[in-house]
Amino acid sequence: MKRILAPAAIAVCLVACVLPGSAQAAPSPYGFSGNSVLTWYVTAGYGACGTQIDARTGLFAAVPATYWTAPEHSDDPLCKKAVRISYRGKTIKVPIGDLCSGCTADQLDLSRPAFAQFENPNYVTRITDATWRFASF
Repeated sequence: MKRILAPAAIAVCLVACVLPGSAQAAPSPYGFSGNSVLTWYVTAGYGACGTQIDARTGLFAAVPATYWTAPEHSDDPLCKKAVRISYRGKTIKVPIGDLCSGCTADQLDLSRPAFAQFENPNYVTRITDATWRFASF
């Protein structure tokens, strides 16, 4: 006897079996859940959240413009959030302090000390296999 799958079962199989390995994960309100890029920077001044930042000494992240929703960045809900970043078995959580206008949806621009938690910024400028998600403080 042949077994015929119902359309709902086929749809579940397509989502569960085919999609995870066939395409890059998409951005979500919770962060990027695929391989993502980490870079670092060293500017100082006022960040997008309206507070003083110094990327040479502080621990924080600049999040891609894709995720910002308020017309006035300092009023954006992201300014009250952090990001949880994982790379090679190590996880850190840093506050969001800035917007990265040049970042793609899968990229975070970290302060130099935050990046240094994963790799030595004297030798590495880009990490391509990290993951991150938004988190509360």
